[in-house]
Amino acid sequence: MFIGETMCLIGLYFHRRRERQKLRQNLMSVTRGESNSTDEPSAELSQQPRVFQWIFAFPTICDLFGTTLGGIGLLYVNASVWQMLRGSIIIFTGVLSKIFLKRKLWPIHWIGMMVTMLGLVLVGLSSVLRDNHQGSSQGQVVLGIVLILAGQSVSATQMIVEELFLKKRKFHPLQVVGMEGFFGVIFMSVIVLPVLYYIPGDQNHHSYENSLDALLMMKNDAKLLIMSVLYICSISFYNFFGLSVTKSLTAVHRTLVDACRTIVVWAVDLFIYYVFDKSFGEAWDSKYGIFQVDGFLFLLLGTALYNELLIIPPLMPKPDPPQQVQASDEPENDSPGAGENEPLLRGRDQSGTYTGVV
Repeated sequence: MFIGETMCLIGLYFHRRRERQKLRQNLMSVTRGESNSTDEPSAELSQQPRVFQWIFAFPTICDLFGTTLGGIGLLYVNASVWQMLRGSIIIFTGVLSKIFLKRKLWPIHWIGMMVTMLGLVLVGLSSVLRDNHQGSSQGQVVLGIVLILAGQSVSATQMIVEELFLKKRKFHPLQVVGMEGFFGVIFMSVIVLPVLYYIPGDQNHHSYENSLDALLMMKNDAKLLIMSVLYICSISFYNFFGLSVTKSLTAVHRTLVDACRTIVVWAVDLFIYYVFDKSFGEAWDSKYGIFQVDGFLFLLLGTALYNELLIIPPLMPKPDPPQQVQASDEPENDSPGAGENEPLLRGRDQSGTYTGVV
């Protein structure tokens, strides 16, 4: 994942190179007198922020912890349930944006998040009641759900910080994603993987996580290598597009759009089980599967409410009251030439009262 994110720095290099070329062309036009612009292209060149900045380490740590907790939770629940529970990030992101970004949430937004929470409860209920979780006990399933929700709270913190970087600090999405990937590769290579290698476990050489053996498996298995390369490319585009949505809209909108891919994961899970291999994927549970369907429908309804796709006038955001200019009874401009046109310019009606708005 972090290697894929680091690849965005290549895109950032070409983006900045193109920007510098355009600014140099503008500077040449100004020096030749071919442009009437009063901007300073050379000053804009110097305003590009440094690529390497230590502040990107914080969202990287959040990304690392959030992904790790979610990955451990995936060991105990099905992939579709894991994907649906990840929708809880909508709630965490909405609450954190209210606290830290001072974003005003109207009743329709709160109701949308509550409906989403109801959908998550139904999904979690279907997960706990079923017994086909790859041999996991109910206690392990509950633990998996708790870990997934904890991971989403950490990931929500990461998205709020990223929105601050994009909108307050004016960083480019490619720079944010690329630097998070860069720090992630450093943390994984220097700290995480070496520590896991020396923790006793069931892997080769009695390690809890043998990364060297994983690299050897990718080298000897062409399919595994191809899937790894495809994942690196997909995660690179996924994070860039996600931050582009955050920059144009908000972090909450990004989480809402991301929740819509739940049905795709579930459909693919069912398709793999019934078409390819019953040892993978997920079978339809005629007894508790309806909870999962209802949960997904509530997820969609909550997403539509938060995005104001469903118009409910009493719950919708109220428009800001128009600001009227307070004008005095006497004209402020007594300069010659105002004359008879002054009442029209100042918005005075026939009774002689100034409205303040033309």
